[in-house]
Amino acid sequence: MKLQFKHQNFQEEAARAVLDVFAGQGYLTSDYLIDPGKGGQTTLLKGWRNEPLTPYMTGDRLKSNLHAVQKRNGLPLSDKLEGPGVNLTIEMETGTGKTYTYIKTMYELNRAYGWSKFIVVVPSVAIREGVAKSFAVMEEHFAEEYGKKIRHFIYNSTKLNDIRQFAESNSIQVMIINSQSFTSKEKNLIHQSPDSFQSRSPIEVIAKTRPILIIDEPQSVEGPQTKARLKDFNGFLTLRYSATHKEDYNMVYRLDALDAYNQKLVKKIAVKGIRASGDSGTGGFVYLQSINLSKGAPTASIEHDIKTKSGVKKKVSVFGEGDDLYHASEKLDEYKSGFTITRISGVDNSVEFVNGLKLFCGDAVGEIGEEVRSEIQIRETIQSHLEREEELFDKGIKVLSLFFIDEVAKYRQYDAAGQASGGVYAQSFEEIYEEEVAKKKDGSLYGRYLASITASSTHAGYFSVDKKGRMIDSKVKDKKERTSEDVDAYDLIMKNKELLLDRDPVRSPVRFIFSHSALREGWDNPNVFQICTLKKSGSDVRRRQEVGRGMRLCVNQYGERMDENVLSGDVHAVNKLTVIASESYEDFARGLQSEMAEAIKGRPVAVTPELFEGRTITSSSGETWKVDEKTARAIYKQLAFNDYLDDDDKLTDVFYEHKSSGEFILGKGLEEYSASICSILDSVYNGNALKPENARDVNVEAKLNQEKLESPEFKELWSLISPQTVYKVDFD
Repeated sequence: MKLQFKHQNFQEEAARAVLDVFAGQGYLTSDYLIDPGKGGQTTLLKGWRNEPLTPYMTGDRLKSNLHAVQKRNGLPLSDKLEGPGVNLTIEMETGTGKTYTYIKTMYELNRAYGWSKFIVVVPSVAIREGVAKSFAVMEEHFAEEYGKKIRHFIYNSTKLNDIRQFAESNSIQVMIINSQSFTSKEKNLIHQSPDSFQSRSPIEVIAKTRPILIIDEPQSVEGPQTKARLKDFNGFLTLRYSATHKEDYNMVYRLDALDAYNQKLVKKIAVKGIRASGDSGTGGFVYLQSINLSKGAPTASIEHDIKTKSGVKKKVSVFGEGDDLYHASEKLDEYKSGFTITRISGVDNSVEFVNGLKLFCGDAVGEIGEEVRSEIQIRETIQSHLEREEELFDKGIKVLSLFFIDEVAKYRQYDAAGQASGGVYAQSFEEIYEEEVAKKKDGSLYGRYLASITASSTHAGYFSVDKKGRMIDSKVKDKKERTSEDVDAYDLIMKNKELLLDRDPVRSPVRFIFSHSALREGWDNPNVFQICTLKKSGSDVRRRQEVGRGMRLCVNQYGERMDENVLSGDVHAVNKLTVIASESYEDFARGLQSEMAEAIKGRPVAVTPELFEGRTITSSSGETWKVDEKTARAIYKQLAFNDYLDDDDKLTDVFYEHKSSGEFILGKGLEEYSASICSILDSVYNGNALKPENARDVNVEAKLNQEKLESPEFKELWSLISPQTVYKVDFD
């Protein structure tokens, strides 16, 4: 499997935004004589460095260029140029190709202005290893476009020859470094002057090249100490890339969560929630898994306890109205009173019992400890996986599910002799997997695919390992973010990234992955469709962080990205990430929306004429028009006239309905520009767009087929059934 990369407009726009700030700089290269240090060679070597900004690029010129870019991209205008040097901010939502974008930007800056020395600063080992992997897999793609390759390397204090080559080469050079490697002048070798480097400090050699700094996730990098040490690199330009900036230094491009969703650049999110209550009336365990709708009466899949020869176990059974759990459980006493089903509703996805208990899908009652909850989550993950896998099987897309856990011992255990055996999670997984797959096996191609993979071979653990090769818990270095710096574990994840995408059951049977939650940042596999965090009670993971590992659009067996160019309007039908949460859907959705809203709080919440003024709109024929004050007011009035704005100037449901159905259009000379104006309105905050789908909602929205509605056959039928008859009855 070889991942394919394609040119995407939004990534080119992000690179162009940086480039245009320096319009007028011109192409320049600069060499200098490198200090050989003590005991080095006597002849002076020529080095290459980035040419500084020319006198033409004054503060006023830069500010004028910056404002032009910000106006073009609908961003607030900067009052001043933040320093030292030039600082620019690029906001890109997780999963949209941030690393691809800044690599492309490097090439463009080199082609336009001759700049060739770059340093990528990252907050953690996980991101460092991921960035290095991205440089490697994208190398050929960019070499084909630009006719040259970037030399990249990870800073290593024992390989200082890399620094020497960084300074001496006139090709594009990129050093990738995590912030922990330079924040301490006393401890970090980069600030010291070892004999092995001719008594020079590596950072002084780097500083002479006047590098461009690229800060990946600056909100996690730039603490007070790191900010101070960043100045030692002597960068004249700093570019900051993240989805969640804490500080905006002259933002030139924004592609936030709402943009990414509207443009179908990331997966749609669905949530399977679990709402647990300790009270079922009598103590019997009941979990409503799903409501099943078909041509007949609705049924309910319910997990319950059942008496067996080896003790009480849990079982999923399908029930209809009138069935009772007492007999289904082999007459367990806790179900004896009132557990007969009186109603199954597909309208609100609920089940009611004689004893008054009403459960909605995802509700669980009875004795529910961590073990029971984890079993429910594992079963739900497997079921979601199999459903999605069967749907996408003919499209040649490998489906992966990702479990994050806090203790390796729950997945893998070792006896005194070092022999491995499955932990409680592995045992539960294999037992539940075999139960669920047994329902799917048939003579179809997908059924045969399932039959070719065993339960034990289809899951694997990605963890840190000790010197004896045993899986161990990752050491959490960052207490706040709960991340690890285990290079070996990340190397394993990166090394097998393409192999995991291969659907061949012999070469790559693994479809379910267990990994330590501290290694979360290392995962960005595009074909993760289910994420389940089996966390301890009381442990807290930000919901946005949880979904972020599965937001990338998937690829097929040819490494082709399944985006709008391939799938047209079916992008989100194929690309849907299901989170199997340990809380109710309502709680997870509310929390995720809150976190998303915080991340995009800079968006306008109301529509005003100022939203359009100064923007360039494009007609359906490609003609452009810069909106002046008069036109801006005309657009605003048209929106209000069409009921697209409410009394508070917020976008109405009518607008969103017309946009979704393709009916959005403006009159009075603006018809040809309707699509372009609609794209500007996408910048207005819409909380509903960020609300995840309830994965348990089995109701299907009926869509009107206008052609059939207007057909002669329907009109004839309607003429027969539409007359109303009224009956009047008199009675005592």
